[in-house]
Amino acid sequence: MRYLAAFGISAVTMLALDVVWLTLMGDRLYRPVLGDWMRKSFSWPPAVAFYLLFLFGVTFLATIPALQQGSWQRAATNGAVFGLVAYATYDLTNQATLTRWSMTITLADMAWGTFLATTAALAGYFGSRWIAR
Repeated sequence: MRYLAAFGISAVTMLALDVVWLTLMGDRLYRPVLGDWMRKSFSWPPAVAFYLLFLFGVTFLATIPALQQGSWQRAATNGAVFGLVAYATYDLTNQATLTRWSMTITLADMAWGTFLATTAALAGYFGSRWIAR
């Protein structure tokens, strides 16, 4: 039950932050580079699949080990590493294979993924500990 709470709290945190990021940065960062390659609205099935998989990774690799050790620092460290690696995999692959991808998008996305996963892992850690009390 504690791990489900961590997943749910991380999900709410991540979704709220990502909505703000995508709303603010979509037209400022991505559209100027990607232009007509971007959809006018996102497709729900791959978006839901991404969020579920990413949140599973945050929970399994960052939050659960941190809860087992009683260490918020473990949540922050593992979350940061997971977010950096996940976003770097996507962005660096795109930069290597797509003509319209840019270093600016790569660096901004990698920083965002690191922040997002760290924050989600910490929210899941502290939220589930608070609920367990």
